[in-house]
Amino acid sequence: MPKVKNETHYKILIIGGGSAGITVAARLLRESRSLSGNIAIVEPAAKHYYQPLWTLAGAGEADKTVTQREEASVIPSGAVWVQEAVTEFQPNENAVVTASGKKLHYEYLVVAAGIQIDWHKIKGLKESMGKNGVCSNYSYDYVDSTWETIRNFKGGTSIFTNPNTPVKCGGAPQKIMYLADDYFRKSGVRPHSSVIFASGSPSIFNVKKYEQALNKIIERKEIETWFMHNLIEIDGEKKQATFENLNTQERVNIQYDMIHVVPPMSAPDFIKNSPLAASNGWLNVDKYTLKHPCFDNVFGIGDCTNLPTSKTGAAIRKQAPVLVKNLLDQMGAKPLVHQYDGYTSCPLVTGYGRLILAEFNYDLQPQETFPINQARERYSMYVLKKNFLPVMYWKGMLKGRM
Repeated sequence: MPKVKNETHYKILIIGGGSAGITVAARLLRESRSLSGNIAIVEPAAKHYYQPLWTLAGAGEADKTVTQREEASVIPSGAVWVQEAVTEFQPNENAVVTASGKKLHYEYLVVAAGIQIDWHKIKGLKESMGKNGVCSNYSYDYVDSTWETIRNFKGGTSIFTNPNTPVKCGGAPQKIMYLADDYFRKSGVRPHSSVIFASGSPSIFNVKKYEQALNKIIERKEIETWFMHNLIEIDGEKKQATFENLNTQERVNIQYDMIHVVPPMSAPDFIKNSPLAASNGWLNVDKYTLKHPCFDNVFGIGDCTNLPTSKTGAAIRKQAPVLVKNLLDQMGAKPLVHQYDGYTSCPLVTGYGRLILAEFNYDLQPQETFPINQARERYSMYVLKKNFLPVMYWKGMLKGRM
């Protein structure tokens, strides 16, 4: 363990400067200007990304550079940015330790650390990324390889994977597949191609209304589905992917011409190995109040938590006001009456200019915003995702306005 030095104290310490951490900080400062200078955001990254647009970047519909901004530009006025990585939680001491050995003390802690992408858990993946027909939208560095692979595809077997772990934006693994299928048809190679969706999940979607709509699209597009098949290895030189059948534990090898890989994901290691983790490794929080069940001054939000809902920016947008109100009530010794109902949203791009807007809650019941059937493919919803949601993110959500 590194030597502890430079102890610093903050009223509220927020771990993570992504969507969740910045939104919570902005909302707290809007609610209580007395907190100005007393909130610190601990985030090592110098860049901040609007990741939902990477699906469209991977399909040639967006420039990835518009998704990137300097982290310093999104830190709200009144918050202190500690550009460090956390390595250890010490909740009994109300402290965290950073990679450089700094010990930061807090009165209240908000953990908004996001999700860890475990590229290394698929044998051969890291060595094959960006070449040998292997691509992925799940990295700013690799997303260009997806568009290059799709537009240079000359036919054959195309595979789109989905792991058997939670992932950020649970619909994204299939969105790029629908866009690729569209492009293959436009470029004339689809008649000479097969499109396979190989997923570690048991179905295409876990909300019945949207599952039925997506199954019709899969049938229309003649996509082959392999459910309960989890990618475990890629041999780039041989262009061979190995899957594990999760029902039988048998291994299945298949030759591919292109493969879009969604790597497995998990809670960050420093959460898994901490007293704050639930038994499954995710940050343990009450699913309604977002407070830790064992530490009254610790709250959690977003992808790093064990909340039983999809890990999306839309979920964070609904979690943030609940967390902020409950945190302020906790600070004021008031009962926590505000509750998060599990709302999340998956804008499911089903092709160029088409989108199904799935919105639902903990009970997997549709909780739709618009007075229309959102299970239908619509151009208007595609425009919402492509043109309006990014503006809402940068100018609304990150400013604590929505």
